[in-house]
Amino acid sequence: MSGSVSLVQLIISVVLFFVMFFGIGFLLNMLLRMTWLMAVLYPIVVVFIIDEVSFLDYIFKPGTAFPALMDKLQVLQIVDFVILAGGFGGAIVAGIVMIYLRKAGYRMF
Repeated sequence: MSGSVSLVQLIISVVLFFVMFFGIGFLLNMLLRMTWLMAVLYPIVVVFIIDEVSFLDYIFKPGTAFPALMDKLQVLQIVDFVILAGGFGGAIVAGIVMIYLRKAGYRMF
């Protein structure tokens, strides 16, 4: 996630991440009936988006995997954080919508 980003690309990216993670969170909530599951899993998803290190390296080689992750986090620009925050917002809104739908009487949610 590097390079210059125009304002139009930023807006489209934030909306895309918001809608994508809202949809994933909504479907996970519907299937598993766990309201905040996507919001809890979102930091793990962000690590997979940012870092090229294998998941098993975090378990078997934490001495090299975590410093590599910290290096990647330090290189991120504010635009990247805004885009990733849009995805987290979508996951949070999915949980809020599920709570509202359950209170409104929709039992399948």
